Amino acid sequence: MSPRTLHSLHDRAALGARLLHDPAPHLLELGDLDDLLWPHTSWYALDDGGPVALLYAVGETPTVLVSARPERAAGAEELAAALLPVLPRRFIGHLPEGAVKVLEGSYRLSGRDTLLRMVLTDPTPTIAHEPGPWEPAVLTRSELPELLGLFAAAYPGNWFDDRMLDTGQYVGVRHEGRLAAVAGVHAWSAEQRVAVLGNVTALPELRGRGAAAACVAALCNRLAETADHIGLNVRADNATAVRLYERLGFTGVTTFTEALFTALPSD
Repeated sequence: MSPRTLHSLHDRAALGARLLHDPAPHLLELGDLDDLLWPHTSWYALDDGGPVALLYAVGETPTVLVSARPERAAGAEELAAALLPVLPRRFIGHLPEGAVKVLEGSYRLSGRDTLLRMVLTDPTPTIAHEPGPWEPAVLTRSELPELLGLFAAAYPGNWFDDRMLDTGQYVGVRHEGRLAAVAGVHAWSAEQRVAVLGNVTALPELRGRGAAAACVAALCNRLAETADHIGLNVRADNATAVRLYERLGFTGVTTFTEALFTALPSD
């Protein structure tokens, strides 16, 4: 059987309708349809009903996403094979494990992790969450230096697009005047009514004291005004974080592989 033709997609409204048929695995992609991020995206598919691939080109290393539930793994693998001629030589991949295996003959992988996509299915715990001594507040761009300092101390090497700070969807708490914990977004779209949490962290000496949980709960309650679908990605082996999100009303949907892909030398 000859391989099917890879199609480039350009109709933003059609893409939105397609992804909203099953939003949970596609929250990042839906967020990237927003005006701020859309100009930096390229989209591909093999047919009208199969998985969609997103190439997001911001920063030094682009990101490639192919999201699919386990029952659609075969379609994701076929799409990955068809993407080979258009993939960058170096990219961060968010791909189902089967699609990763398709690319392993052409790329070397490093920093490989298995991530769990979770979605907020019960907002009751976040609404009822008691922040304790913490006072979550929205961060502004003027606090960017402090935020970068927190990431350097508590979350080195994280992926952070400072334009997301301008959405007003970053919430932090302070301890003795110092920014101590934060929860933000990797993607947010009021038009698509989706949000993906990201960059959730707390100073190492304050972990286990509810600071990050207070930020996540406050942010989810804030996002509920503009988002019907709220999700996040967490390392599948981070049992502490997974339990925290479960207590706050999140449910696991699917797993995928995150890694840095670097093209192997051609023969």
